[in-house]
Amino acid sequence: MESSDMNAFNADVQDRVLALVKGILEQNSIAAEIDSESLLVDAGLTSMDMVNLMLGVEAEFDFTIPQSEITPENFQSVKTLQAMIVAQLQPEHAA
Repeated sequence: MESSDMNAFNADVQDRVLALVKGILEQNSIAAEIDSESLLVDAGLTSMDMVNLMLGVEAEFDFTIPQSEITPENFQSVKTLQAMIVAQLQPEHAA
């Protein structure tokens, strides 16, 4: 994959994850300003919201997150989620 394609893919993943997080916050009537660096727990996501986020990510990107990737580190921020999703959807030999 060309690096410009990869950058576009990364940006698309980030936008989609941000939209999922914002959707969950809106359902909870939380008007937090978040960006890719924001810590999700600081934004107000509960453990139940994290489960919903995980399910949302799986549905949005049509893959199952491996158990080994369901870690607090990966679910820390949009940026950490984006990195995990990109790594799962882009096998290393494609890089």
